[in-house]
Amino acid sequence: MTAHKKLDLVTLEVVRNALPAITNEMSYLLQRTSYNMMIYEVRDYCCGLIDGEGNLLSQNTGGVSHFVADMGAVIKDGIVRYGREGFKPGDVIITNHQRVAGQHLNNVVIYTPSFFKGDLIAFPVIRAHWIDVGGMSTGFSAGNALDPWMEGLQIDQIKLYDEGKVDEKVWRLLKDNIRYPESSLGDLKSQIAACRLAERRLEELLTRYGRAVVVEAIEQIFSQTEARCRSVVREMADGTYEAESLFGGHPLDGGKPLQIKVKVMIDGSNMTIDLTQCSTQRQAPINARTLAGAMVAYKAITMPFDPVNEGSFRPLTILIQEGNYMMAKHPAPMANWSRTIPTVVDTILKALSPVMPEKIPAGHLGVLGGTVVFFGTDPRNGERFVTQSIEGGGWGGRPWEDGEAASVSVCQGDVRNAPIEKMELKWPVIVESRTLRQDSGGPGKFRGGLGLTTQVRNLVEGRWTLAETGREKYPPWGLWNGKPGAASDQLLRLPDEPEFKSVNIVRHLTPANCVARIVTAGGGGWGNPLDRDPEKVRWDVIEEHISMTAAREEYGVVLDPDTFEIEFRETARLRAEIGQQQKEEG
Repeated sequence: MTAHKKLDLVTLEVVRNALPAITNEMSYLLQRTSYNMMIYEVRDYCCGLIDGEGNLLSQNTGGVSHFVADMGAVIKDGIVRYGREGFKPGDVIITNHQRVAGQHLNNVVIYTPSFFKGDLIAFPVIRAHWIDVGGMSTGFSAGNALDPWMEGLQIDQIKLYDEGKVDEKVWRLLKDNIRYPESSLGDLKSQIAACRLAERRLEELLTRYGRAVVVEAIEQIFSQTEARCRSVVREMADGTYEAESLFGGHPLDGGKPLQIKVKVMIDGSNMTIDLTQCSTQRQAPINARTLAGAMVAYKAITMPFDPVNEGSFRPLTILIQEGNYMMAKHPAPMANWSRTIPTVVDTILKALSPVMPEKIPAGHLGVLGGTVVFFGTDPRNGERFVTQSIEGGGWGGRPWEDGEAASVSVCQGDVRNAPIEKMELKWPVIVESRTLRQDSGGPGKFRGGLGLTTQVRNLVEGRWTLAETGREKYPPWGLWNGKPGAASDQLLRLPDEPEFKSVNIVRHLTPANCVARIVTAGGGGWGNPLDRDPEKVRWDVIEEHISMTAAREEYGVVLDPDTFEIEFRETARLRAEIGQQQKEEG
């Protein structure tokens, strides 16, 4: 077909939708062909298209949102390493190194150069979670790694394929240093296949419309996205807005809490997010090199439902210094790199709550979720296994409705927990229960979403990782007189013990028939609980979201214990009494 000479409105819309369609197709291929449940079920990955200058063209719908902040940085670093002329058709580059876009080493990036008529035009790229990269990396079990060498295998912008020919020495090096090569190298092949698919789709798009037209369309898309984001910020009152929160400390740092202190400055249509007053890098592996917290928050408050591209962040300036725990210097340990990022997002939103009271929710679970990690060797067949799932928690109540229950964090896109049936089919475990956690949602006019309680029994000897989330002492906060949600916990009961005990363990060897209980936080409440519609409280009790006791003590609603009918006169009296107590307490 003859290429168009000029960009018209129809072609603009075709290109606007074609770019996300390409990354979505990458995602579908990855899901269908990967070996690792963390990819094909939990969906802990992100597919992107990056242009030759490191600008984000598109990301797959539901891709892990805190990955998108770092894809361009990886490509820019690769260009510095090889030069634009150093890439050839057929090349495949693999990297997970923490000196650039520092994350835990399990998050492996695969990208390929895409050419059109001999010119380098873009890079399809996928960052995906491998279950193991050697060292202490199995599952999420490097939480006590003191440096990246303890954590696992570091791969720094290595050409795995050079002009279509695999480097067998690199392949063997990977295979010999990974505990589960059949899984991780299978995922690697899936990532490569998805990138190759994107190369073909880009070539088809450029062939049909011409490079000049597509490039012009992309620039218009960037500009239009920028304008829409600026229009949202322009509606906010100019000023400086501040908030802070705390995150649990680690014994390596004397248990000193991590401080997350943010400033958000609005000047016309420009927004600056200042993170320079956050804690400096730590000895514990809580460090990272990422701007994800600020970028996810900005996207959430400007155009949360629109496809993301480079224009989404043009009006945003992020201030952060080298040595900040989110811009730590290599070789700072980073195995738990993403743990605090949802709390950073929440803290930024909290800072903006006075200027956006009709939009900002109360705090959500504030971490990636409760992690189920159990691994070992199944004596029935001699096969090694890794049990993994991410259990969601509660989101904060919103100015118009209750928070969502049992959902992963704001940073995780379409990540979900592993299905019980597949966990029990693949691994020697029984999921005894996965239930909503009664009374975990923070009381409010709009209640916080409920957390989860997930109980898993291991049928064979193996190692549990049940590590503190960092928010046990700092539960999700309420807004506008809403109350905090219930905090998270992780517990273990040994076969000869009658009760569960709270634990903080990594790679802990346990006998068969131990039971782990992963308890995730509920979201904070929005608004005074006494303003909640009594009928909603009644239905919360009927559906066992809250107890009869909470209905009375937190919401001032009195129900008949047999019929669950509202006793209106007693409710009015009790609410007046609780309201008076609140006034006296200030």
